[in-house]
Amino acid sequence: MRRLKILMLAAEAAPLIKVGGLADVAGALPVALRKMGLDVRVMLPDNGLRVPAAYKARRLAGGVLAWDGRAERVTLRCLNVSGGLCYLVGGRPIARDGKVYGANMAGDLRKFVFFALAALRAAESLQFQPDVVHVHDAHPGAALYFLGTAGRVQRFWKFTAGVLTIHNLAYQFNDGAAALEAGGLAQCVDARIPVHARAGLLALGIAAADVVNTVSPSYAREIRRVEQGAGLQMLVRARGARVCGILNGLDGAVWNPATDAVLAAKFDVRRLARRRVNRDALRAELQLPAAAGPLFALVARLDWQKGLDLVLAVAPLLRVLGAQLVVLGSGSPEIAKQLRQLARAHPRAVAVRVGFDEALARRIYAGADVVLVPSRYEPCGLTQLIGMRYGAIPLVRATGGLADTVVDVNVDAVRGTGFVFSKYSAAALAAAVRRACKLFAERQAWQALQVRAMQADFSWKLPVQAYADLYARAVRIRRNGAAR
Repeated sequence: MRRLKILMLAAEAAPLIKVGGLADVAGALPVALRKMGLDVRVMLPDNGLRVPAAYKARRLAGGVLAWDGRAERVTLRCLNVSGGLCYLVGGRPIARDGKVYGANMAGDLRKFVFFALAALRAAESLQFQPDVVHVHDAHPGAALYFLGTAGRVQRFWKFTAGVLTIHNLAYQFNDGAAALEAGGLAQCVDARIPVHARAGLLALGIAAADVVNTVSPSYAREIRRVEQGAGLQMLVRARGARVCGILNGLDGAVWNPATDAVLAAKFDVRRLARRRVNRDALRAELQLPAAAGPLFALVARLDWQKGLDLVLAVAPLLRVLGAQLVVLGSGSPEIAKQLRQLARAHPRAVAVRVGFDEALARRIYAGADVVLVPSRYEPCGLTQLIGMRYGAIPLVRATGGLADTVVDVNVDAVRGTGFVFSKYSAAALAAAVRRACKLFAERQAWQALQVRAMQADFSWKLPVQAYADLYARAVRIRRNGAAR
């Protein structure tokens, strides 16, 4: 079989550019695909990032793109990242301010539409003719719209398939008419797309892609319904079997408590007793006293989607149960304010750190007893996967990828890896918290639960094969359509 060539477009990808979980997936998936023999090139917006010398950056010709009625030069920096080629695509509409996402939506729309089209132009300049353009989320969605319209009659792109991975349907980047017009893309009149989203980068991507996947099977089903469809459920339904779910993997080399240099003590399932050193060190770092009950943790974006209202409501119960809570995250100033007030009111039971701090996050995963993920919705979630890898038992709501990855120990005592509740309510979360505290007191049962969680396999082995199959399917669909 001929080696498939994949061009992957994303707003961020670890270890180069990272804001959230999208970067972890867009960084790890290409590595896993290359191990299967696929030729994967990654392109990211060049926002002026200072590139370490280890990446051996070199400048290449990126070509010229028609933009706003003028010829706009596309800049290109080629890097060697994680054993493969990564390109930083730049140009005048992409601000070199070091920011992945700006405060101005209109500016972001121009930046991402330009990036999507400039990336395709750069591929032409490099003479890298991909079999598949794989777009992550809404940001590069204009690339799929181009492939589904003007690209269908261009020799270079006629047989290139488009794949879209939806990481979060809520972030749609609508109102992009001016940016799309600047890139020379015709106005969309697709009746399957709601009128309000016909200039939306995500909706255009969903409509134009040859195949679409979400980052978990449950989320693929949920976005077909009004409750989780974010206004695009009818479009998703219209794509029918072209929409599927592939569960995210976790890079076991990146997330490994046996080798993690920031931990107070490295450990694995055979040296689980050493994990207590991390819990003691974490409490000392956060100025929390020793406690008989479990240490609960929430590492998340400070957004109501993440169930912060439930956590704030249940926090007093933790104190009553002799448990403690640590929260790390950045986002909503209002949520941050309420969390800080909670910590001031209960300094011996609650610690809050506002901001992005990956080293501290790793120490929390290694030291906390329970990791909370009580989300309203969760396309996949990496928090619960990392928690299990580090021996922090997940307590999650049964939605999206959380439902696909955590088995409730009270439902299945043999296979159980955590605690699951269904109804989005403080009472349901409180009941699960009580169950966790009760089992925590049974040391042997708790240790057995930790071992099962740590041994659960969420590597990229199965997901990467599913992606390879998805690419092959997309190529067949595109070529059959182009041949007609």
